Amino acid sequence: MRGARVGLYYAPAFDDPLWTRGAAWLGRDPRTGAICPQPALPDIAALTAEPRLYGFHATLKPPMALRDGITWDELVLATRAIAASVPAFDLPALAVANLHGFLALRETAPSPELQALADACVAGADHLRAPPDEAEVTKRRRGGLSPAQDANLLRWGYPYVFATWLFHMTLTRRLAADEHDLVRPAAEDWFAPSLALPRRVADICLFVQRRAGAPFILAERVALAG
Repeated sequence: MRGARVGLYYAPAFDDPLWTRGAAWLGRDPRTGAICPQPALPDIAALTAEPRLYGFHATLKPPMALRDGITWDELVLATRAIAASVPAFDLPALAVANLHGFLALRETAPSPELQALADACVAGADHLRAPPDEAEVTKRRRGGLSPAQDANLLRWGYPYVFATWLFHMTLTRRLAADEHDLVRPAAEDWFAPSLALPRRVADICLFVQRRAGAPFILAERVALAG
């Protein structure tokens, strides 16, 4: 696992139409790494380049380098322990939203179950995480952090966890106003059929980036309790 990063994510089930629509929108299937034909929208490849690297997902525990000596089996065991403590639950309905300038799928109603799952992932796998180096801390602070976010960065390796965490499935880079006017309606139309369906959060997905700059691959699903 040396040089790799691992994230604990939510992703739709493989047989969920949202999985297919999300992979096609971003232009890559994170299970296989295959390139997917994208919707016919001007500059969509460029607009989705950043989220394409990470794959279609919502972050539970942000990508982390593992401490020296930590093996894949140890990571899976820790994830199983987390998953065993969290019952499967219904995901609230999702909708396309503007989140600080980029488009994302967000839940339309509060979900204590989602928050509890994210919190459990952040805390339960943290003993495996290598601390961020000084360069990473400096980079995160350049964006401007609140005292709470800065405390999270130093304690948990990432600013946006626990009370500062937001569920989101990123669809684009940050957009200019005229880009929003074009892309948001297209995204709403693209995802509408799949967003109309109910879905469960039934597992934690382990996404792996094998080396810096490589795309994240969905390596394993770990089932929640129940």
